[in-house]
Amino acid sequence: MYALNRSEKKLLVVGVFALTFNAMLLHWTSIYVGSTPWLILALGLSVFYLPLVTVARWGITAYPLVFIVLEQVRNRFPFGGFGWARLAYSQADAPYAVVARYGGAVGLSAITLLIALFIFQITQHKMNVLPLIPLLLVLLPLNITSTNSTKVLLIQGNVPQLGLDFNSRATQVFFNHVKETKKALTQYPDVDFVLWPENAVDVDPFRYDTVNKALNEFDKPLIIGAIIDKNHKIYNVSILWTKHMQSVYSKMHLTPFGEYIPFRSLASKISPLVNDVRDFSPGNQEKTFTIGAVRIAPIICYELLDDQLLEKAAKSSNILAVQTNSATFGRSAESAQQLSITRIRAIEHSRNVLSVSTTGYSALIDYTGKVVQSTSMATAQHLYGQVGLIEQRSPRDRYGDWALVMVLIWLLLVATRAYGYRR
Repeated sequence: MYALNRSEKKLLVVGVFALTFNAMLLHWTSIYVGSTPWLILALGLSVFYLPLVTVARWGITAYPLVFIVLEQVRNRFPFGGFGWARLAYSQADAPYAVVARYGGAVGLSAITLLIALFIFQITQHKMNVLPLIPLLLVLLPLNITSTNSTKVLLIQGNVPQLGLDFNSRATQVFFNHVKETKKALTQYPDVDFVLWPENAVDVDPFRYDTVNKALNEFDKPLIIGAIIDKNHKIYNVSILWTKHMQSVYSKMHLTPFGEYIPFRSLASKISPLVNDVRDFSPGNQEKTFTIGAVRIAPIICYELLDDQLLEKAAKSSNILAVQTNSATFGRSAESAQQLSITRIRAIEHSRNVLSVSTTGYSALIDYTGKVVQSTSMATAQHLYGQVGLIEQRSPRDRYGDWALVMVLIWLLLVATRAYGYRR
């Protein structure tokens, strides 16, 4: 805000800020595919920040409103949106992160901007407390209680090697998870279910008898991440697997340029690696796995960015299970960033979350966003926890889209009431 207010070259200021921010945040996308796709992504996202220059006409107090509108656009467009750079996701340790429980991630992004606006106005020798009023939400009591609990094991089996070809050795990732599960069950035999990450089963478990047999050796329900081939289409799935039945959830929000390639002919000219990507097919139905009193909503990796999907998942479940695979991003910051996003989602939806990765970080996260336990990167580990089951809906989930409406109304009020502070 300060630089935009002082500089005469406002478009340049916004452009440099946007490109620097996105390039640094998303550098992990270049780990194995080279710098070209990374720079294209950073440049493309930076374009969506350029309308911030309009605050030069409307006044600096319109900055939070314009920023949030642009953030909402990025969350939805193009290709279903890319909300990874959402401001809220950097605030998991902020004392006001609880605001997400009321206003969702958009509300937390907004309050962060409003605090910045208040500080900026102080530097301009202007005192206006209107932007800070939403901070009173932090003082509201909210009694979250667990009606029951479940004993769970999270299995991080690790992969033979990090990189795009992490599963090049057929069934090796699978047997890594089998080995770690047997070890964990020896230590903790009394569990209700075992959770494996995305792609933990690196071949179709319905087609390989060896895999099928190995899964049926366990006398505990397993929730596994797998790839299946059905009717000549491939799906990224989460499966509740027992000896007697299997229930399948197919990932609905696929990762563009990761699980399918938009504009394939053009993309292949930028990177020949797209020719190695076979397009996945999306699922079309939500699924909740039921194990006794536990209702588990599986969230597969990129789906963590989808507001509507998360809202529906939280409403239908009493615990969230995030299954992800970070092997394709090596030891980069990607996994830590995703963990931060998951923490905000836990606060937003008042749900305890089980987050499990093939390579780390895996974690048990409570409904306040606190990381109760976590693993290290690139190791085979397991986590055991007795996790509370929460039936209550967060205020954000009770309000639904009204949370976004109220955030925009408040930002508009701040912009118009403080219009006299234009520069």
